[in-house]
Amino acid sequence: MSQPVPPNQPQQPYGGQPSGGNPYAGQAAQPGAPGGNPFAGQQPGQFGGAPFAPAPPARANLGLGILTAFGTALVAAVLYGVLAGSIEREIGYAAVGVGFLVGFAAAKVGGAHPALVAAGAVFSLGAVYLGQLVGMSMILADASGLSFSGVFFDHFGDVTKIWKEEADFMTYLFLALGPVAAIGGARKAG
Repeated sequence: MSQPVPPNQPQQPYGGQPSGGNPYAGQAAQPGAPGGNPFAGQQPGQFGGAPFAPAPPARANLGLGILTAFGTALVAAVLYGVLAGSIEREIGYAAVGVGFLVGFAAAKVGGAHPALVAAGAVFSLGAVYLGQLVGMSMILADASGLSFSGVFFDHFGDVTKIWKEEADFMTYLFLALGPVAAIGGARKAG
């Protein structure tokens, strides 16, 4: 299982010969290199500069952050609406996820700018509302036999009217959870 270890051999006095297969063991110290360190006499930048360049500081890109928040809000709204329409009910965690995703993406791309936090909150509010309308349109399309696009685009006024009539405390709570989660997502990313 294990190999026997040979007993310690007495050390050879320094005689200029490499010991134990180490070619540097027997070399005398070079001038300017105390202790035999081959890199001790070099000046910084002598062999190509610093070994690693520091990462450039992240810059706030407000426009790209707002554009990212808007695009993320549209995608998240569609996903939230499809989920809500498929199971025919709203899910609070999904509204929180929409807000968190919008705020996180905006701050990750655009930096920690207060305007991005506000934009993420506003866009997430709109995304949760749009997602609720998409979900309601899916439910109405199933009930009426019309296509989703026919209900959503041709009867959008009717969909919003029904949304207002059907809105309850939980609907408004989900609308409020989106922006709160967006602020948390932006802080997490920043």
